[in-house]
Amino acid sequence: MKLHHLNGLRAFEASARHLSFSLAAKELNVTPAAIGQQVKLLEEWLGISLFERRTSGVSRLVLTKEALLGLPEITRGFEHLAQGLDLLKPMKNSPILTVAVSPAFAAKWLLMRIDDFQTSYSEWDLRLDTNIRTVDYLTEGIDVGIRYGKGQWEGLEASLLMTESVFPVCSPELLNKGIEGIESIAQFPLLHDISLPKESGFPSWKVWFEQNSIFDVNTEKGLKINNSASVIQAAINGQGIALGRSVLVKDDLDCGRLVQLFPDLESTTELAYYVVWKQKGIVSDKISVFKEWLHQQVE
Repeated sequence: MKLHHLNGLRAFEASARHLSFSLAAKELNVTPAAIGQQVKLLEEWLGISLFERRTSGVSRLVLTKEALLGLPEITRGFEHLAQGLDLLKPMKNSPILTVAVSPAFAAKWLLMRIDDFQTSYSEWDLRLDTNIRTVDYLTEGIDVGIRYGKGQWEGLEASLLMTESVFPVCSPELLNKGIEGIESIAQFPLLHDISLPKESGFPSWKVWFEQNSIFDVNTEKGLKINNSASVIQAAINGQGIALGRSVLVKDDLDCGRLVQLFPDLESTTELAYYVVWKQKGIVSDKISVFKEWLHQQVE
């Protein structure tokens, strides 16, 4: 059979993975209506239904038996296409290195060091992708990235870059307003980093207080921000006390914009920073050099 309706196949494959036209649209950078139309055209051409549309329940899309049968091979087909493109890229000798990082990691760690890489490897055109959403390395042309988590992501290889500890930080001005013991923290505004989901394992203020045998503090009060760099900036501004992530607050501690409270009460976390790249993809010279440069910066 000839390959027809490639756009429809892409729309179907993405929708089937997410069980959502809206999430598939975000991945492919089109509208949900366009995804629905492409899937409809594919269904008409095949003469079958691929999804059962439901208006209630956890998911609005349910794969039909025919869709479940064909989906694994279609997914593998797109993976093979991506691998084939990887084989062609070295032939083009592309000077572009695309690196995916979170906005907070870019702002608080990478950008202040990246000039060294650009000076050392000026022949490469470095591009930083700082999307808040999780990017798809296969479909979005990402060469390498840095992710924060437990080191396991579907479709990606991962190499440990940095571990991290968590501890309270605040501005020197706020410190002088009467933070003397661990219990006194509860008298000041708490800053909450909600950029990571609760199930990620990142310690919350509630967890931190309980680890230090303090159980009568209202840990729900305070400013909640979904960007780690903005949480740090709020602490620098004197707006409250934050649970500082050691990697992200290091430079602010070194230059005195922040101070660490109770240095002997650091909390370890199973989350860490990893260098990641496409699973089964070609580890090009660019990726190898960038990985080596990152480790040199950590050392």
